[in-house]
Order: sequence, then C-alpha cells, then structure tokens
Amino acid sequence: MTVIPQGRFRRAVLAGALCAAAVVAGAGLTGCSADDPDAGTNGVGKLPADGIQSRTRAAADSADAVRLSGNVVSNGRTYWLDMRLKSDGGSGSVTSQGVTFGLLRVGRQLYLKADAEFWDRVDGGGDGKDGGDGKDAGAGGKLDGKYVKVPQGDPAYKRFSGFTDKRTLLDGLLTLHGTLAKDGRHEQSGVRTIRITGGKGTGGALDVSLEGTAYPLRLQRAGGAGTLSFSRWGEDFALAEPDKSETVDYGKQLPTS
Repeated sequence: MTVIPQGRFRRAVLAGALCAAAVVAGAGLTGCSADDPDAGTNGVGKLPADGIQSRTRAAADSADAVRLSGNVVSNGRTYWLDMRLKSDGGSGSVTSQGVTFGLLRVGRQLYLKADAEFWDRVDGGGDGKDGGDGKDAGAGGKLDGKYVKVPQGDPAYKRFSGFTDKRTLLDGLLTLHGTLAKDGRHEQSGVRTIRITGGKGTGGALDVSLEGTAYPLRLQRAGGAGTLSFSRWGEDFALAEPDKSETVDYGKQLPTS
C-alpha cells in the first residue's frame, strides 16, 4: 500500500477544493493546474492568434452594447471619443481641435449638440456675424446647447454618423494588419488579457479578455493612429429622441466652414 505524506495530501485536497470552487463560480473556466497559465481563464489564450481574433470579433458583434473611449487619428485629424454604442444608435462626445460636441443617433436620425463657440466657428466668421448673405448670422446663439438634426444629405452626416455606428466602427477598428501573432499575457484595468499583434506590432495590437467572454479591451491602432479602450460590454443604456423643445431642425444643410 502506498502512503501519501500528510502535507502532500492536504495540498492535494486544497487544490481540488479550489478547482471545484472555480468551476462552481464560473462555469466553463478552463484548467486547474498551477502550472497552466490558462488556469481559471476562458481558455482563449490557448488558441492561435487568428483564432483569438475570430473569437473576439464574434464576441464584439454579438454584444448588445459597448462603451468606447480614446483617440482616433483620421485624415490627419485627431478625434477624442467617449461613445456608448448599440445596434440602433449611440451617444457620447467627440473632441477635435480643442472643441467638444455631442453626438446622438437614434435609428437613422443623427443629432449634433454643441455650444455657441462651435457653431460660430463653422458659421464662417468665427464671431457669429453675418458672413455675407445674412443666412447664417448668429447661428451660434440659436443653436447653443440644442440638439441639431443633421440632414442625411449633409457632409457632416457621413463624417460623424460613423462614430455612432457600432458595427461599422468596430469592423474598422478591430482589424489588425499583417501577419497575426500572440504577444504574451497582460492586464487591462485589473482584467487578465492575451495580446495579439499584426505585423509584429506595426499593424496594431489588441488586448483580449481572458476572463469571462473574450471581449476586446484595448486597441493600439496601426501606424500610431490612436489608442482605444472598450468597456461595459453588453450593458444596456437609454437611447431616445430628445424632446422637441431641445431640438432644432436647421433644414437641408448645416452651416459649413
């Protein structure tokens, strides 16, 4: 008969109890070996890099909502975003060139909300005075703090509606360029992650959660084109048309610079 030393026996019992507790607390957790770096994770770290990308893209697509924050460089201009998105619209704020404005899209209707300074800048004169034909004089005062309907034919609609479109925005952002590879295990806001890169980092880097659902948590875009964080996956939020008293319909086209 083999005799197991008492100390080893106690450690084995303790390890078994901890493993059982992990299984009860989080069904589907993978592995219980102290030597397994994926112990207690969702197991996505064991996949090849392209498998991780496929898994996290599927998770992002299936989530009902997400918060996205950080900066994006597009056409030489930097945009600072703080947006909450879901399938039928989104809301939040965008800052560019020192000016902040709010965006709200409900269905196909997009609204832009900004202060008088913003509207005076795009009004043509920068001081709210008549730019020549009298049409847009004093637009800043009229539109200050209001939700302004953005006509779908206006250039601003195409430029800004993408910031409120969950599928379009994530499809563009979560694509890494070049050969995919794993770049070790990391941590984002206390959550363990597996990092994948494209083109040895030149094509971007993406941190994917190793806990719970394999959601993307942080993206470093290729070519220094911005860094974004993702959070509140699946958390619903209110999204409704603003009250008519807060809304201005400017017509077929907004003031332009």
